[in-house]
Amino acid sequence: MPPRPTLARTCLAVAFAFASSALVAPARAGSPDPSAAGYSGRVGATIHVSKLGDGSDGKTWATAFRTIQAGLDAVPDDQGGHRVVVRPDVYAEANLAPSRKGAEGAYNALVCDFDGALGSGAKGWATIDSGDPALGFKSWDWWSTIRASDKHWPTGNNRETFSSIVWDRWSLHRLYASGSDAGLFWDLTNRSGEGFTVVVEDCVGIGRAFGGGVVYPRVRPGEPSAFRRCYFLALDWVGDTAAVLVGGSEDAMPEHPHAVFEDCTFVHPDNAIALSYAGRRTRVKLTRCRLIALSFTQPEMGGKSTGLICTQGHAPGGSLHVELVDCRLAGYSVFTPGDDAKAVTWAATGRNTAYLQFKQPTPEGFERVGAWPVDLFAAIAPPAAP
Repeated sequence: MPPRPTLARTCLAVAFAFASSALVAPARAGSPDPSAAGYSGRVGATIHVSKLGDGSDGKTWATAFRTIQAGLDAVPDDQGGHRVVVRPDVYAEANLAPSRKGAEGAYNALVCDFDGALGSGAKGWATIDSGDPALGFKSWDWWSTIRASDKHWPTGNNRETFSSIVWDRWSLHRLYASGSDAGLFWDLTNRSGEGFTVVVEDCVGIGRAFGGGVVYPRVRPGEPSAFRRCYFLALDWVGDTAAVLVGGSEDAMPEHPHAVFEDCTFVHPDNAIALSYAGRRTRVKLTRCRLIALSFTQPEMGGKSTGLICTQGHAPGGSLHVELVDCRLAGYSVFTPGDDAKAVTWAATGRNTAYLQFKQPTPEGFERVGAWPVDLFAAIAPPAAP
């Protein structure tokens, strides 16, 4: 995980709900996701997870494994097309890692039976709580929903180095992840610079440092990591934190994005999306996204707001290119004020609106909003269960 100071202050998050219609996944012909309509790839195993199962083999709801990790461990091969389907419930688990990657054209899927259509007999979120079951929120470095660690890190979960690359070509659906350092966030650690793709749809990711994101892959043209109709919230604003953290590995800006975000909401005390400290040339695309920062701290008050799109503290050689299409922003400034803004470039198409502190400039391609955007700030909280 990129260097950052330890937790120095916390932020109280407020709540909101998406319209349920925004969480309905459209059919996409030719999708590599075995849970999507139009999937034509290899059909693998279906593995069931339910706290009501007997834990024997996962082949049915009655014989379901009782933990998500057990379901991930049971994936039988690396040919892809497997589904791990989860009954809505609360799962006290952390550092999840599948035993097998997916395959090109045939991803594996981790799916919550959100609407009961898969026969679990329940409706709602599969909530993954990676905190301490007795003591609550566990803000400990490298302790997150998605497993990654670095034995060279001085504190936290550092007994070994482990890369999130084991999640390559997986898709996740209808999961609510919280209680730890990062929600739905993938760090390639010692496998940085390799191709990597993950698809996340209709999920919630909440963490101390990051709500979601992916760091240090190399671009796969036409196969970026994709986040659709998701909500991401981070609770800390000290150091390398953001609702979404991104970072690439290229020495030259790639022509294709490392990650795309569609119809997502980013909420953070100070910035919505940020370039990781160790990120090099990084490219992302945001379409119809909502970016909301809660801090409007002015310099004369002894603080510093870092902007909705943050490049503060980037390493030498790091830069971020952001494509924005029909996005809505609200925060102190669009970009990090001062010299750090030199690390960002952008292309804004469609209608991109920004509600900013009155002294901050309106970048080219953005439409200034002068009146408080009531409906946008109504999007601060995560979506509710059905």
